Amino acid sequence: MTSEQTSTRQLRRPWGIWLPIAGLLLTLVWAYWPLLKVLADKWLHDPQYSHGPLVPLFSAYLLWRQRSQGDSWLSRPQSIVAIVLLLCAGVMRVVAGRLLFHQLDALSLLVSLMAIVLLVGGWALLRRTVTAIGFLLFMIPLPYEWERNVGEPLKVAATIGSTFLLQTLGQPAIRDGYVILIDEVRLGVVDACSGLKMLMTFAAFSVGAALLVQRSRFEKLMILLGIVPIAVVSNILRITATGLSHVYVSHPQVVEFLHDFHGWLMMPVGLGLLALELWVLRRLIVEEPTESPLWQQSTAITAMGTTIAPLEPSPACVK
Repeated sequence: MTSEQTSTRQLRRPWGIWLPIAGLLLTLVWAYWPLLKVLADKWLHDPQYSHGPLVPLFSAYLLWRQRSQGDSWLSRPQSIVAIVLLLCAGVMRVVAGRLLFHQLDALSLLVSLMAIVLLVGGWALLRRTVTAIGFLLFMIPLPYEWERNVGEPLKVAATIGSTFLLQTLGQPAIRDGYVILIDEVRLGVVDACSGLKMLMTFAAFSVGAALLVQRSRFEKLMILLGIVPIAVVSNILRITATGLSHVYVSHPQVVEFLHDFHGWLMMPVGLGLLALELWVLRRLIVEEPTESPLWQQSTAITAMGTTIAPLEPSPACVK
């Protein structure tokens, strides 16, 4: 029996494999239910993490798209390693409860998932699921200190870049800290305008795109390296468009609508820049055609009824 037939037989044996997995996952959901409620509240009420509900769905899709691959899903269960990981997850939960550190508790959930995978399907199942489990990191909110440390440089970059772009467009823009002065208009770049929301959401989309597209490793690396620049450029364009709205539009309600509309456009603009990056990379990077070895070419020609005689020196060359 081939490995593909074995994998298909394993996938079609729901009571023997998937029922224990479902039971363990339900137990895990019950154990982490308070944490899941905290995460859901963060996703629903914090625009910075509004992409959170999509992350588990995308992880499930990463598993679903591997269903037709021929490699075996299961190997010998690694019970000892799974127990060690579960003990580590328990310690992490205790420390998280003491410190009220929800992010550490969420990381323990991922460790518990890896333990269940090793307990059921061994290293083979972990190789299949490690990418999907790792992608779940995007559903975990950043700690407050990280948000502040990342948000401040983003605010500085957004303020400087927007001031420069407004000056380039002919506006008398002057930067005063996190405030852009355009004549009598004071445009403040507050924490909500730092671009961190765009960065987190766009990072999730970009990593997902890198996992799905059939490109070289170099192209995927360029996608990942372009996350921060594209997010910063999108935010600069939004702040510049908002500043121009304050200059040329006098109606307060229209200005407020344009402010929200420009914020909504950040993600389409970022995805458009990502598509442009992929288009440029496709034309810059030329894939070398794979040439089959000479012995394979000779075998192919012989199979078509033609034999290749070995080369012999000509009589004129023989002394």
